[in-house]
Amino acid sequence: MSDITLLSEADLRACVALDLPSIEAIEQAFVLLATAAVAMPPILRLDIPEHNGEVDVKTAYLPGLERFAIKVSPGFFDNPALGLPSLNGMMMLLSARTGLLEALLLDNGYLTAVRTAAAGAVAARALSRPDSRNVALIGAGEQAALQLQALRLVRPIKSVRVWARDSAKANSFSAELARSSGLAVTPCASIEEAMADADIAITCTPSREPLIEARHLHPGLHITAMGSDAEHKNEISPQALAQADLYVADRLSQTRLLGELHHALATGVMADESRLVELGQVLAGQRPGRTDTAQITVCDLTGTGAQDTAIANLAFERARSAGKGFQFGS
Repeated sequence: MSDITLLSEADLRACVALDLPSIEAIEQAFVLLATAAVAMPPILRLDIPEHNGEVDVKTAYLPGLERFAIKVSPGFFDNPALGLPSLNGMMMLLSARTGLLEALLLDNGYLTAVRTAAAGAVAARALSRPDSRNVALIGAGEQAALQLQALRLVRPIKSVRVWARDSAKANSFSAELARSSGLAVTPCASIEEAMADADIAITCTPSREPLIEARHLHPGLHITAMGSDAEHKNEISPQALAQADLYVADRLSQTRLLGELHHALATGVMADESRLVELGQVLAGQRPGRTDTAQITVCDLTGTGAQDTAIANLAFERARSAGKGFQFGS
């Protein structure tokens, strides 16, 4: 018989923020992917098309951490019409020594949102120019705002341009972002306008058709692509991906199936396997990252179970230190 800790979304929000320690925890997870015997099985995915729903299950064991997480992450994209959020979810945290359940993290997707934004900051810190100041946000949802929040912890951002398919949403999002961030935020009528002066572009949409084309690229640009976490999603055209000087994946075994790379491989424009690098390899110094200020770099992030285990362990330790949660016997 052992105690299990139940942590609500409110508990977790009180303990875990999008801050530098969270970014460091996610960075360390990527380093471990490149340097340690991480066990991370393929993503389990369930589609429920009649309700515009999808469910992902992710997990990973990271050597050195006392626990591993199993995350269930549903996305039901007609929910807003019902007055419900599109995304929710929970994590189970189990002992890596005994397999016993130690905690249930009822985060409703909050920890996923934090670790996803943190991964964007890790990618930008590793691959973008250190003096990057101008950002293009392609997408105007919650994750776009979080990506900017995380990015500002690692780069001296001064201005933001926003593009979204729904121009009214882009306008309202930009106004709110300007108020909350104090930055110059401009809604744009076209992707060309948004990308024109960007040092960093972040794509965070569920698009099924490419948004960024080769004509949008320019020297010194870094792109963090967040949205393609399923086979049918695509934000970067194969031609744009092929034109980049450096392609970096969170996990190549995933981006070959789910990410932007998946579409480029299907067209045959990324046949040179030597060009394919993982973020952990760059962070660990095993492969070079950006070597020239004029290079165009792309990081293809599909979300890994390693990130979930890292953020769940951080959340559990912080909650335990703060005395948060409800304990009950198994």
